[in-house]
Amino acid sequence: MEEIELTYINIDKKELEQKLIALGAQKVGDYHYRRIVFDYPDFQLDKQSSWVRLRDEGNKVTLAFKQRLGESVRDKLTGDDGMYECETVVEDFDKTREILLKIGLIEKMYQENKRTRYVLDGVECDIDTWPLLDPYLEIEGQTWDEVHAIARKLGLKPEDGKKFSTNQIYRLKGLDDRNYTKLTFTEQIERRENRF
Repeated sequence: MEEIELTYINIDKKELEQKLIALGAQKVGDYHYRRIVFDYPDFQLDKQSSWVRLRDEGNKVTLAFKQRLGESVRDKLTGDDGMYECETVVEDFDKTREILLKIGLIEKMYQENKRTRYVLDGVECDIDTWPLLDPYLEIEGQTWDEVHAIARKLGLKPEDGKKFSTNQIYRLKGLDDRNYTKLTFTEQIERRENRF
């Protein structure tokens, strides 16, 4: 299933939240996510611009396969053709981690991020904060028309939104999150071998 989402970087979080509230958006909550990204020992998923993600969202645990779409997507810093995502809810973070390790996957990295979620006209507006990055906005809906309409309501141009992964945002800042085995707000451990 294609992820219908646009990303806007270089936002002012406080100003954006004020706009959302003024427009009648409902704040869903503040979240602190922890996730493990898995790959095969030879990083074959990374070579296909894909990954397996296990994420603890506080109120639920999800397992997802994600893949960036388009040609030469690994090198693009201007956006790409979007994302394929297949996600399901799982019962237990640690047991699911154990299953993935037992079938031969390895832990590529452990990450944390914070998210503030608003819903405006049925469309999710997530303000994400990651270690070493400034906050950015993701607008996700069921259709592109919905996403574009919300962008316009927020004073943003749909054509300025990017189909971006967090990795691409890190790379715009001269970093590659894949070169960290641990990337949290309090600790960043760089990969010593198999750097990207």
